[in-house]
Amino acid sequence: MPKESRTETPVEVDGRHLTLVNLEKVMYPRTGTTKGEVLNYYARVAQVMLPHLADRAVTRIRWPNGTSEQSFFEKNVPGGTPSWVRTVTVPTTGSRTQSGEEGELTFPVVDSLASLTWLVNLASLELHVHQWTVSRAGKPRNPNRLVIDLDPGEPAGLGECAQVALLVKDRLEQDGLECVPVTSGSKGLHLYAGLDRKRTYEEVRDYAKGIAEELQTEHPKLVLSQMTKSRRSGKVFLDWSQNTGAKTTISPYSLRGRELPMVAAPRTWAEVEAGADDPLALEHLRFEEVLERVEDDGDLFTIDG
Repeated sequence: MPKESRTETPVEVDGRHLTLVNLEKVMYPRTGTTKGEVLNYYARVAQVMLPHLADRAVTRIRWPNGTSEQSFFEKNVPGGTPSWVRTVTVPTTGSRTQSGEEGELTFPVVDSLASLTWLVNLASLELHVHQWTVSRAGKPRNPNRLVIDLDPGEPAGLGECAQVALLVKDRLEQDGLECVPVTSGSKGLHLYAGLDRKRTYEEVRDYAKGIAEELQTEHPKLVLSQMTKSRRSGKVFLDWSQNTGAKTTISPYSLRGRELPMVAAPRTWAEVEAGADDPLALEHLRFEEVLERVEDDGDLFTIDG
């Protein structure tokens, strides 16, 4: 097979000099969406996305040859990382090296359009983050967000997720927490609530687990609190484990590496309520739709934390 030709485009972003490569490469074969279009999306959505990436270690999923080919997870910064990219080295929860010492990972922190562009230029379509942040000195802090991942088991879909989302919303409000819905761009819904950092991630995880178990008891035909495949059909799994310190969730406004260029898109509760009444009223959004929404409505991902 002949070696793929490489095209290079020098650019300056926020005063940083970058070389964008293969802008014409098709990243989403189903739609013909190119790497240049992906970079353009991230450049245009950066104004609302960067605040939600701030001070968070970023795990990437990269598709070097587009979404029809193999992808790979990447946590550590790759070789050749520019010196101006902020990095943070944190211990890997529960992991140890062969010598028995606790391991470490060095993540990038995306704090500028330049660093975002650099990552996306490496075919990082998906950006995943923890619910905790790091201090300026690089020390992990207690989480300032809680997330509940609503994952439907077939034949359940977004309609059932919307119904459960309203139940979670009402329950969290009883504890003084307001949450924001995000259609994941994949199958389900993510619900986020801001926190005051007074609880450890173990405490937040256990709190979310309690909510899931409580709702399963109250709505056993719709809600599931444990990942049991034999019981998932037609139900919505409330994945509370995403609050575990080592786990990450797709960042709001990130693209997804699926057949279509969908986005993890913040939504309004009016949209979720409509979806709960009519499953066809709530669908995942493509990147073009998200850009239009940002232009019209600004950032819908507004939580206190």
